[in-house]
Amino acid sequence: MKLSKDGWAGLAVTAASLVLFGLTLDLKQSSLVPIGPGFYPRIVLGLAAFFGVLLVVSDLLRRKAPAAVQTHPVNYAPVILHFALFAAYAVALPWLGFRISTFLYVAAVNAKMAPPRSLREWVRVVLIGLGTVVVTYLVFERYLSVLLPRGRWTDF
Repeated sequence: MKLSKDGWAGLAVTAASLVLFGLTLDLKQSSLVPIGPGFYPRIVLGLAAFFGVLLVVSDLLRRKAPAAVQTHPVNYAPVILHFALFAAYAVALPWLGFRISTFLYVAAVNAKMAPPRSLREWVRVVLIGLGTVVVTYLVFERYLSVLLPRGRWTDF
């Protein structure tokens, strides 16, 4: 059987995830916290390996002939814009802080990916940005006690 690009990508993700998962087993358990430093990476890497295996299996089960290759004009502008937005986020983070920078970044990316055309869609963009910041803040600062970056200009 011959694997497609999806199958090879699934194999690569599975292999990399398993190697990195193995490396997390050497992380030392802290006596100060009940959940060690490898707990969350193991969850993420385990899921990545699982989905990589699913990708390989689905590729192997797909026995139909490959479709004719269609060429589409390449449009790099959205990719470049997204990298520019991420670079602006990284530059703004120390100045505006995590909460404000993340809100602006998530809202901008959301508006770029699904341009809002009505007031309701703009409300969706704002709520997704706010929701991302609030959930991240609650999980990291309140639950895990990880301090998120404060801004030099805002101290927020």
